[in-house]
Amino acid sequence: MVNIFLVSALIIFLYMNLVFILSLIKKNAAIVDVAWGLGFVLVVASHLARESLLHRVLDPRQLLVAALITIWGTRLSWHIYRRNRGKPEDYRYAIWRQKWGQTFVWRSYFQIFWLQGFFMFLVLMPSLLVLRSRAGRLNWLDALGLLVWLAGFFFEAVADAQLRKFKKIPENKGHIITTGLWKYSRHPNYFGESVMWWGIFLIALNAPGGWLGIIGPLTITLLLTLVSGIPLLEKKYRCQTEFEAYRAVTSAFFPLPPRKKARTQPEL
Repeated sequence: MVNIFLVSALIIFLYMNLVFILSLIKKNAAIVDVAWGLGFVLVVASHLARESLLHRVLDPRQLLVAALITIWGTRLSWHIYRRNRGKPEDYRYAIWRQKWGQTFVWRSYFQIFWLQGFFMFLVLMPSLLVLRSRAGRLNWLDALGLLVWLAGFFFEAVADAQLRKFKKIPENKGHIITTGLWKYSRHPNYFGESVMWWGIFLIALNAPGGWLGIIGPLTITLLLTLVSGIPLLEKKYRCQTEFEAYRAVTSAFFPLPPRKKARTQPEL
């Protein structure tokens, strides 16, 4: 029996190497962001294709997880592609390119492409547990997982759409969005992405050893809140008056009602 984890790791390794080579040709390491979502879709599609070639019928849970990842990954990659199209290399990679100098090529290979491939494998864990097993009919846990996923997808897709619409208005240039879902969270799209993977984890609990799938949502949540998500993005806006005022009253991650502004003077 083919080990789905080893095969997935090999697919990710080959895929990220291909993306790395493409980044050298384009002289733009930011294409890794576009490739992120499609990498998940590729791994899932590869396993579905293999099952089809072996004339195996996929069970409803496998089809469900495959569909959710395909929808998420395709939408996310298309969104990032449209956002970056025709623009210079994203400021994060541009800074690293300048900072790393002549070592940028090999450092980007390991610290950007290999590292993202490794995280992709970890985040995929609950999905792979489902795809390797046939745990029977759908049940209440699948329904709960789907509802959680749908809630996360709503937050990510709607927040991205609201931000895109905001940036299209010339008068908003240099300002930050504080309306819509962004009124309740400084990063509602990140919150949505995290929630989606927790939903897939709930579905994976039906598979043998499904509890190990917690590695996936934990990884993406920690990345978004403590590593490359919120901290890296907000570093760009720190000390800006408008952002600091927004930050003072708005939750960083979990959507919450805006906090009341502190009184600066006592009432007379």
